[in-house]
Amino acid sequence: MNEDIKEILITKDQLHMRIKELAHQITTDYKNKNPLIICILKGAVVFMTDLIRMLEFPLEIDFMSVSSYGAGTESSGIVRIIKDLDTTIKDRDMLIVEDILDTGLTLDYLIRTFEERMPKSIKICSLLIKEKNDPRKQTRLNVDYVGFRIKDEFVVGYGLDYNEKYRNLPYVGILKESVYSN
Repeated sequence: MNEDIKEILITKDQLHMRIKELAHQITTDYKNKNPLIICILKGAVVFMTDLIRMLEFPLEIDFMSVSSYGAGTESSGIVRIIKDLDTTIKDRDMLIVEDILDTGLTLDYLIRTFEERMPKSIKICSLLIKEKNDPRKQTRLNVDYVGFRIKDEFVVGYGLDYNEKYRNLPYVGILKESVYSN
């Protein structure tokens, strides 16, 4: 798998340090709350797992699976909910944990869907945001917690995949174009 990586963008140590900083900030913001942490499957599960182990307050978790990519490297723009939440979110503080924001269209769709269910609050924590496609320019998203801003490259590792591969890499790296251009 490592031979398919053109460049390591974010090392394992850099990930650990930044997640620790995010956890401190989130712990401060949610000190007297019992939020519902929503993990957007599958990509965010590694990030969320590491993040919640560092949070110092009571919390609950739930999972949602959506798709807008399929087997490609760019969003199709069409969002499909594959697995919905099991938990009622009405009057709950929610923190959505996402792996990467590219166009932000998928997350914007989810926020509108969640707002119809009347939560108390919705905040967003994304490990990565692609700078060129800053989702705040294309949508009304307000990303509350950002791990890293990255260049507009197709990245894998630390939960992010290409065709369900590379999720288990302990770093975030740029996938060689030759791997996905065939």
